[in-house]
Amino acid sequence: MSSKSSDRSVLNSQSGQPASPPVSTACQEAAGHTPIVVAGTGVALEAPMVTAVQERLRSWFRRHGRDLPWRKTRDPYHILVAEVMLQQTQVDRVLPYYTAFLERFPTLQALAEASPAEVIRLWAGLGYNRRAVNLQRVAQRIVQQHGGRFPRSVEELRTLPGIGAYTAGAIACFAFEHDVAFLDTNIRRVLHRIFIGPDVPHPRASDRALSQLAAQVVPQGGGWEWNQAVMEFGAVHCTARKPACSVCPVQAHCRAFPAILTAIQEHSATFRARDATPFAGSSRWYRGRILAALRDAPPDQGLTLADIGQQVREGFTDADLPWLQELVSGLARDGLAIIAEEPAHYDTTPSDPSRRRVRLPDS
Repeated sequence: MSSKSSDRSVLNSQSGQPASPPVSTACQEAAGHTPIVVAGTGVALEAPMVTAVQERLRSWFRRHGRDLPWRKTRDPYHILVAEVMLQQTQVDRVLPYYTAFLERFPTLQALAEASPAEVIRLWAGLGYNRRAVNLQRVAQRIVQQHGGRFPRSVEELRTLPGIGAYTAGAIACFAFEHDVAFLDTNIRRVLHRIFIGPDVPHPRASDRALSQLAAQVVPQGGGWEWNQAVMEFGAVHCTARKPACSVCPVQAHCRAFPAILTAIQEHSATFRARDATPFAGSSRWYRGRILAALRDAPPDQGLTLADIGQQVREGFTDADLPWLQELVSGLARDGLAIIAEEPAHYDTTPSDPSRRRVRLPDS
């Protein structure tokens, strides 16, 4: 999280020229605009204030933006991989997986043709394993229905399986340099604090209002740099619990300062309670343990439910089978596992559910 690049400009991948117009041009373009009214908040933003924020955040990003591999490419496949991996996962954790994944599946075609089991195994340790299956489904859809060519518009991208508004906007912006807006946790926080006010204990603006605001403050011709800047600013500077307000480049224009500092301090107990929520022992934790067991199992044989139970839960008994079957069925619905069909029985002897076999998908 602490690595930073030296002063560097963002270059267009084809021309080698700045991807966005100089800030002074952006200022001129904003001059004379009518105020931006944020629905449901009573907030009206004057063009000079918006332009000043654009200028300062983009300048900050050029000096302090981290040197991340997905910022050096406009390849939509690489952008897709990065965005899916970054969902609910820290950058430092993603970096080695991003490199390893693209080394093993260097093209959309390679990912589309791979065994799902191999994709799931390579995802081991990254968490939220359903993302691996969804990522491969996107690759298969683009290869099969789009001739291997990425859709370029947000509307077309959203027709792909598992691609929501954020990911579609990020691909359209970061791969094709479209001036589009989208919201993630960091963008939502930064826009709310700067343009509306404190977001603690509760935001004043709805996601719909923030989406409209985001679309209105994207600088013409500078969407790539602006969205990168806002995301980065939220990730390393204007963080949820420790915003660096004392050295903030937009402090003079921020509607949350200084009230945000008091609000965070007053509600620190809420943050601590949220941190105290245990992950170990949750359904997601056990799903991860089940997949870890299946990754290590013989590919063609898998494991029985009894084998899985004994590996993932201490003191597992037959009384725990319904709980385990529910978890495994959820993995199967998500495309992360296959439950073998039970053999036909020609007598009245009841089958033993503990002997049902489970394995990773292979096609």
